[in-house]
Amino acid sequence: MTIFSAIALGFALCFSAAPALAADQPVNVTAKRFSEIATYPEHRAPAVVVPQNDSKINAEVTAKIVDIPVQVGQVVDKGTVLVRLQNADFNSVLQREAATLKSLEARIELARYQLQRAQTLSKQQAVAEELLKQRETELAVLLADQIGQQAALEQAKRNVEKCTVRAPFQAIVSEKFAQVGELAAPGTPLLRIIDAERSEVAAKLSMVKVDLTHAVKNYQFLTEKRGYDLSLRAITPSVDPVERTQELRLEFVSDKALPGTAGELYWVDKQAHLPAEYLLRRKSIIGVFIVKDNRAEFVALPDAVEGRPARVTFTADQQVVEKGRFRLQHGDAVIIK
Repeated sequence: MTIFSAIALGFALCFSAAPALAADQPVNVTAKRFSEIATYPEHRAPAVVVPQNDSKINAEVTAKIVDIPVQVGQVVDKGTVLVRLQNADFNSVLQREAATLKSLEARIELARYQLQRAQTLSKQQAVAEELLKQRETELAVLLADQIGQQAALEQAKRNVEKCTVRAPFQAIVSEKFAQVGELAAPGTPLLRIIDAERSEVAAKLSMVKVDLTHAVKNYQFLTEKRGYDLSLRAITPSVDPVERTQELRLEFVSDKALPGTAGELYWVDKQAHLPAEYLLRRKSIIGVFIVKDNRAEFVALPDAVEGRPARVTFTADQQVVEKGRFRLQHGDAVIIK
């Protein structure tokens, strides 16, 4: 036997004597119950308090402005006089229309008497049929004129009422466009008022964030000074084509912030999330390792994004692999230390 043959034989004997490694040797890992690591992400979005009514009050008739008894910043009740217009001409028209109607009523009374007289004589054949028809026509024309005159009188009354401009709701006077002595015409802006009683919070959210609000019941509007509890009123069923956002409208539960207040819409996700540090990739797929029957199981999370908590539907007792997960493969036997 040569020297080289003896060396080769020695190596063979050494390797044959070494114990074989187990093909499925368990991997030591640590794991935590999902309830111990679950997180509930907080969400924020810019928001602002908007009044339900933000109205520009315009004149409805042509008249001179004689008084504006309110000031910018003043809070007024519904029905409060905001502007007075000169109404002398409209009062004259009202009186004329009322007098015309009264004259018509007198003529109608006479026409009824004449018709009744003609009907009585017609039964006695003491009057021509043509005269009877004439009396009936005269009364019908006067009754039609009465309807038209009543409408004219109502219009004259409304014109007089339009000379006194009143607040349509409890409001804050925010702008003043006209001055005393100016001539106002229909459509002339007089004041701008905003609703002092009814306001809500508006917030624009990306479509992804809108999806996160469906299970949320409690919202808050946060300002520099305090927070206000909100309830969701509506999600607009349309998407802004430029910003790709949808608008949320939320109502105040109790206390209200002032209209125009800027702040943040705040809510906490109601569904438990897996912290971002537990996510990893296997074959370009994002997922997480859990322990099931003493083996590692890779659960793919197709909607997960690296660096962000991921929504999962694990039970509270589900064991999630913590240390040792990076060297695991799906199906590996594990021992939880």
